[in-house]
Amino acid sequence: MSVKGEEFNEDGDEAERGRVIAIVGRPNVGKSALFNRMIRRRMAIVHERAGVTRDRLAVQVTFGDERFELVDTGGIGLFDDKAAPDVIEAGIITQVETALQDASALLFVVDASLGVQALDREVARRIRECGIPVFLAANKCDDGSHDHLADEFEELNFPVYAVSALHGRGISQMIEDALATLPEGEVSEPEDALRVAIVGRPNAGKSSYINRLIHEERLIVSEIPGTTRDSINVPFSVGKGKGERHYVFIDTAGVRRPGKIKDVVEKFSIMRTDNSIKRAAISVLVLDASEGPKMRDKKIAGLIDKYNKGCVILVNKWDLADGITTQKKYGEALVEVVPFFRHVPIIFASTLSGFNMRRTLDAIDFVATQVDKEISTGLLNRTILDLHAKTPPPMVRNHRLRIYYVTQVGTRPVRIKLFCNDPSRRTPQYESFIKNQLRKKYGFEGAPIVLLWVARPKKDLEDD
Repeated sequence: MSVKGEEFNEDGDEAERGRVIAIVGRPNVGKSALFNRMIRRRMAIVHERAGVTRDRLAVQVTFGDERFELVDTGGIGLFDDKAAPDVIEAGIITQVETALQDASALLFVVDASLGVQALDREVARRIRECGIPVFLAANKCDDGSHDHLADEFEELNFPVYAVSALHGRGISQMIEDALATLPEGEVSEPEDALRVAIVGRPNAGKSSYINRLIHEERLIVSEIPGTTRDSINVPFSVGKGKGERHYVFIDTAGVRRPGKIKDVVEKFSIMRTDNSIKRAAISVLVLDASEGPKMRDKKIAGLIDKYNKGCVILVNKWDLADGITTQKKYGEALVEVVPFFRHVPIIFASTLSGFNMRRTLDAIDFVATQVDKEISTGLLNRTILDLHAKTPPPMVRNHRLRIYYVTQVGTRPVRIKLFCNDPSRRTPQYESFIKNQLRKKYGFEGAPIVLLWVARPKKDLEDD
């Protein structure tokens, strides 16, 4: 399996730099606020606390007729990773360094209201060594009366722009000037890229899983719960030529019990996770094999089920559980905790050893075919009407549900419309029966099935 990153090059040679603009600066100057303003949505978490942004965020942006990739980075507090006090800060430094290698232009953000700081000078020294165009955004010039504050930063010898990320002032000209320095070329995400949300409890191994797949330390990994805060899009491709497959994996924050979420930044992170599940076609629910399935896993599975998303269950860290339990026993325990996911494929793997990594991608590809599966109207009618005749639904208020006609009306999720005499006479048990029988006959492994009941007299259908 050949895996190639589509977002980042590995050697950082200037000749290979693409149409990438990176936002850099010391902590808490408004980098993420500027990023959100430029992409016109709140993707990066913005908070007055320093160090909220950790992994680098990247998104494709269209400005006029120009298209480029914009990258948000963590605040630069240290450039010597040996001096970093913990693994997270060392990871932030690595992420910033990678962004500096990949970018063709930099937006250097400073806080105009505070004037030039010692760390601003240190950042300026380091980014000057990159040898690429730098545009200094003197942020927090919220109106014209503050624009003079930007003048002080001219000592850093970069073009200075008085801007306000909060109000959107002065940004357009800066972007136009930065775009003029980018190399020619195209920036585009393949239209057929499969969006996959990687979700689970803290420390289950979500970031490690993506890093293992793409053979790159793209995401910060540590044993500290809550390391991942933003939802990070990571595009990559597998294979070559006509068989090439494109993905966008979305790394998400670990979901904890509501009672343990007291930090406002963590609340924003969980909101991002919820939204990532909504936007993805498929979710990979990552479990920690060393701990066994928990009720929190059931809650996360419930979110995937609520949004009718395809799913693969990845039981990670199997190297720690192998010999203590068996895959069969773990699978049985999992079904007890998450009985509504009996149809979901389970892959036992290890991001540490690489065990079954290929199988996880195969499972994702397989579920992708299931969420897009279409059954002809003729087959559906024969299947469901035959079931209806052999196993009629129970009586409800002295009357029985009658199904006249069935047709599939959509995919992602699979949506099946059933015309009947009275939808209020259906029962949850009979709905489950129909879904289970459809799965037995047509598969739909890992794929949700949505039944849409429509009241319509049989006579009306015969008249059509």
